[in-house]
Amino acid sequence: MLNGFYRACAAGVLALIGYSAGPAVAADAADWSGGGESIVQIAVSDPDLSTLVKALKDTNLVSTLEGAGPFTVFAPTNEAFGKLPAGLLNYLVANPSILKQVLLYHVAAGANTLTSAPLKTVEGELVFPSFSDGVAGTTVSVNNSLVTIKAIKASNGVIYVIDSVLIPQFR
Repeated sequence: MLNGFYRACAAGVLALIGYSAGPAVAADAADWSGGGESIVQIAVSDPDLSTLVKALKDTNLVSTLEGAGPFTVFAPTNEAFGKLPAGLLNYLVANPSILKQVLLYHVAAGANTLTSAPLKTVEGELVFPSFSDGVAGTTVSVNNSLVTIKAIKASNGVIYVIDSVLIPQFR
């Protein structure tokens, strides 16, 4: 009986930090069954993602992320956009094609569970999830951006909220 109690407590702790005994989300479209709202609907309903939503609208990516997917989206918060170097956000807004590249660097095909394996983004480059154990439990980062909210299931993928904007290597 006590063993069952410990298992239940462990499952509760893992759920709180975004993990489960099985995969948090399915790895491919054939297995995917997310929540009722699309990635865009979830983002629009969260005031902390309003800068991201505006950027998606400015680059005509809304219809893409409302599509069937599935997609994995690393969604920077308004505060994350505020951490960009002075003038960079204004530059990106003034150059929609470059802003679009930056946004597509936040999207991977498939509804992916984060592991230590790199993910190829729609933009074409890789992002690198990493894990570190600390007093508060395991923290997850993508590149150097902390995942603050993990595995929000959507009807067409999964969203991981992050605390920094990911910038691809421009060539």
